Amino acid sequence: MNPPNESPQVAITLEDVRRIAANPDPIVRNLQITQAYHDISTAFARLTGPGANWCAVATWASRQAGQSIRREDLAAAFERLLRDEPEAEARAAAVLAAGAEITGAQPRSLGGAIEALWNAANPAAAFERTSAAVARGNLKVFEEIGAEFARFLALFAAGAPSDAALEAFFAALRPGDPPDGQRYLADAFRHYRAAFDTPDDRRRAQLLLLANLEIGFHEQTRLQPEILEAMNAPIANPRDVRRRIVDELFPDRSSRARYWMARLARRAAPLVSARDAFAEELQQLGRIVVTRALMTLRLPGGRLLRLGDPLPEPFPPTLAEIDLPELRALLAGLGPVDAAHAARDWSDLPQRMRFIANLFRAYHEAPELFAPPFSPDQTAAIRHGHLPLGPI
Repeated sequence: MNPPNESPQVAITLEDVRRIAANPDPIVRNLQITQAYHDISTAFARLTGPGANWCAVATWASRQAGQSIRREDLAAAFERLLRDEPEAEARAAAVLAAGAEITGAQPRSLGGAIEALWNAANPAAAFERTSAAVARGNLKVFEEIGAEFARFLALFAAGAPSDAALEAFFAALRPGDPPDGQRYLADAFRHYRAAFDTPDDRRRAQLLLLANLEIGFHEQTRLQPEILEAMNAPIANPRDVRRRIVDELFPDRSSRARYWMARLARRAAPLVSARDAFAEELQQLGRIVVTRALMTLRLPGGRLLRLGDPLPEPFPPTLAEIDLPELRALLAGLGPVDAAHAARDWSDLPQRMRFIANLFRAYHEAPELFAPPFSPDQTAAIRHGHLPLGPI
């Protein structure tokens, strides 16, 4: 698997990484990060030869993260789920009927009531928190790992670097385990370097996979706080949600007076019960939406990979059997290594790493990973710091 010949051969420098990381616009910054990962992956593959590198997969993970940052997938997914969820409709109807008992008015039509009540629960704020957490994670990984790839590539700009230059590169990485230490990054780049000069296809594939997973373990450990925050973002303050639902049901002074009189007369228990049940349902739907969004990866060609489903691809022949001792030990520590393994809880680091290990292994020889993530016109706009036209 070689990167396409038509891919732009753009070198990403450490200064480029710092410039992109400093962009205050999270949407444009994400697009630039995605494009930078693609540029790094194609440049890196010219050194390693056939086989995926970490940046080739990171390109598409970053592109998918962009949808959550822009909140496109969240809004669309919630709208679909809300329409198809009979429990939400039933709970909304109960709230409306209980509210009408207090106001004395006819129950409101269900037509727009569910959406109105959900808007009263302020889903935009929940999705905004998810967006912010994903954006921080996208930036955190790029400004560290993207910078190290740029530093490493710079060593080979004029040919093979000296041993002294390589040791200086490794010496700059912090010792110790993540989240603070960078031992896994140092090990990964040593294994990448070993893959450069390895003529045997099977050994090179195993060295690349080992390096990819070492970077993946460092990355995922560092991302754990942002992943947990993104998945928990829909769980807003329950008191605020309940208050907003009441505001929606009793919007004016007259209806609000009836509500408080009913509370004082202890006649509001059915409404309170229905309101709380509906608020809980909305919270659960919000978490489902965010979880599904975070556990979906769109690969080139429109292939949709749901991280809770088994992988559709078998392991390639070069990685069907593992005999590299370091890689065998790493995979053994992760648990199941068959391609059918699926992650059920994306907030669980061991589950996440088992799936990522199988993903890198199954798609190691997939040429589409090196496809450009954007059209030529979009790429030009992104490089200049503009939001491109068309779907992204």
